[in-house]
Amino acid sequence: MTIDAQILSALRNAEDGSVSGGELSQRLGISRAAIWSRIEEMRSLGYEIEASPHEGYRLRNVPDVLHADDLLSRLGKTKVIGRDIRVFQETTSTNDVIEKLARDGVKEGVVVFAESQSKGRGRLGRKWVSPLRKGLWFSVLLRPDLRPQEAIQLMIAGATALARAIRDETGLSPEIKWPNDILINGRKVAGLLTELSAELDHVNYIILGIGVDVNLNASDFSSELRKLATSLKIEKGHSIDRASLAAAALRELDADYARITTGHFEAVSDEWEELCSTLGRNIGIRIGDRVLQGRAESLDSDGALLLRTQHGRLERIIGGDVTVKK
Repeated sequence: MTIDAQILSALRNAEDGSVSGGELSQRLGISRAAIWSRIEEMRSLGYEIEASPHEGYRLRNVPDVLHADDLLSRLGKTKVIGRDIRVFQETTSTNDVIEKLARDGVKEGVVVFAESQSKGRGRLGRKWVSPLRKGLWFSVLLRPDLRPQEAIQLMIAGATALARAIRDETGLSPEIKWPNDILINGRKVAGLLTELSAELDHVNYIILGIGVDVNLNASDFSSELRKLATSLKIEKGHSIDRASLAAAALRELDADYARITTGHFEAVSDEWEELCSTLGRNIGIRIGDRVLQGRAESLDSDGALLLRTQHGRLERIIGGDVTVKK
C-alpha cells in the first residue's frame, strides 16, 4: 500500500476521527514534513483534510473521483483482487488495458478502472455507454486453475458478488438475469463480460469486465435504452458514493474468487440461484442462428445453464442472448 493510501486508511480508521502528525510519522516511518507534503498533495486533488495543532489531521470530505490510493485505503486487505489498482481518466475499454497487462505477464488481481471509456463494450459486441464519472467501469485480471469449460464460474461469481455489493451499499434489491445482467425493478443497472485466453485443457487468464450505471440520469440514456436500463441514482433517488461501492464490489469479488479457487463453487451457485430471476421461467435463447426455447431449471457443476426444452430434452447452455417469456 502506498504512503497516501496508508494516510487515508489511518484517517478513516482513527478512533476519535483524527490522528496526529507524530503518530502518522511513527507509524509510516517518514518525517512529519513528508506527511504534511502528502497531505497537501491530497488536498490539491480535492480531499478536504483539516489540520489542528491540538487534534492533528481529520478527513472531512473526499472528491467524487476515483483514485487508486483512496480505493486501496477503503479496500483493506484482500487475498487477490485489488492488491494492485490502476485508474485512468479515459481509455478505449478497461478490458483492452487488462489484456495488454495479461500478455505482459502481470500477476492476477490487478484491477483497472476508467472514469470514462470511448469504446466500452458489453456481450455480443454491444456498445456500453460510459459517461465521465457517472459509473464504475473496471476490469480484473484473473489466472485461475480452471478448465475452459469451467470459466463461466467466474461470470456466476462476479454477478453474485456484484449484486451483494449493490444490495449492501444501497439497500436496493438487485436480481441477476442469466448470464451477465444485474437488474433492478426489471431494468438493467450493471453487466459483466468475460474474455479469456486458454489452451485445450487449461485457462491462461480471464478478464472480468464490469460496468455499473451508478449516477447516470435518465437523460444520459437514449430514448430506446431508457425502457431497458436504469441507474442506482435513479432507483435510489440520490447520488451514490462510487468509491465506496467500488471498494465493496472488490471485497465481494475477492471473497467469491476465493470460494471458486478452493473448490466451493456450489456455495456460490446456491447464492446465485437465490438472486436469479431467470430460473423457473420460460425463456428463449439465441445462439448464433439457433434459437432454443424452454424452461430455465438450474446450473450444472461447471456453471452452465440447464434448459428443459419444449421437447423435454435437457440442454446445457454456456452463452447466448436471453429473452424471458411473459
